[in-house]
Amino acid sequence: MPRTLPRGTLPGMAILTEPIGSIPRPATLIQAIAAFQAGKLSRALLDDEYAAALRDTIERFQQTGSPVISDGEQTKPSFATYPLSGLTNLAPDGVTIPFADGHVRQLPRLTSGPFRYGVHAAGYLEAARRYTQLPVKQAVISASALSLLYPSTEIAGYPRQAFLANLIDEAEADIRGALDAGAANVQIDFTEARLSLKLDPSGNLLRSFVALNNQVLDRFTPEERVRIGVHVCPGGDHDSTHSADIDYAALLPDLFQLNVGRFYLQMASEPDRKRILRIVAGLLGPSHLVFIGVIDPIHPVVETAAQVRDRVLEAASLLPIQQLGTTDDCGFAPFADDTSTARDIAFSKIQARVEGTELAARELGV
Repeated sequence: MPRTLPRGTLPGMAILTEPIGSIPRPATLIQAIAAFQAGKLSRALLDDEYAAALRDTIERFQQTGSPVISDGEQTKPSFATYPLSGLTNLAPDGVTIPFADGHVRQLPRLTSGPFRYGVHAAGYLEAARRYTQLPVKQAVISASALSLLYPSTEIAGYPRQAFLANLIDEAEADIRGALDAGAANVQIDFTEARLSLKLDPSGNLLRSFVALNNQVLDRFTPEERVRIGVHVCPGGDHDSTHSADIDYAALLPDLFQLNVGRFYLQMASEPDRKRILRIVAGLLGPSHLVFIGVIDPIHPVVETAAQVRDRVLEAASLLPIQQLGTTDDCGFAPFADDTSTARDIAFSKIQARVEGTELAARELGV
């Protein structure tokens, strides 16, 4: 099956480059969300702000020259919790995720069954495709992340195994719906992978996450899995991370057991990229594509095209060029209330990724 984005789609762009997903929301949208939550703005006016943010995001994405774009996750409450929109069987006191700067994100807790998604990702994709002819990548949250909704004590009348069966069905429907709606490819956000090794250094939790996600992926054909990828990073929220202190070397062997065709790896912010790239080279299968992060979304300085070029050349010295792509380390402001990164900065960084990747392709003669 041909790749969704053949090399050469963009003139001179012979190395694939794709975004991770989220873009900082416009200030007007953040204000509108707050006003709506306070009962001071109607749903119709909020929807107008969402539509305006989506149009502007896609227009600015196109201006960067990126051959593949996303919707910037403008209408998601967060990359992780969008399926929970509208659900009533949740309590707010679920698993907490501490970040290095001291702030905490908290997931809800499931209170009763059955578990169903309130929103599927295909709806976001369909909205985005109304505004562009470019290939659109769709991000979805992993089944393993949502498995954390189930509490440590069993829910009466709804055992954990019943929950997992429902979760696998819903996660499959989320990915399949996006593929059927015309996604160029689908990226599973698996940011809890690295975090799991902080919670359980034995790796048992990580392996259970991989096994759960593979139960979802096993429902797709090999041809479909070419268009499905997984993204890992140490988290990125309010310019902080939750697991950057966890060595990639402990994560990667299990990560590459996932039955996907694409791996999107945070790399720009790694202190010893060559060591990690050598490990990736030893794990890379012949049908894999690996997208190396060349942009650090939480660093305030915009990378130059030359810096990006050098990062690509470094990766190309250790990985097969025909299996190499570039991406951003993580999404920009993946939670709707994160204003730590300016919108202009994010798009400037994306443009640097595109231009730097093209410079590297020319130097490599591909």
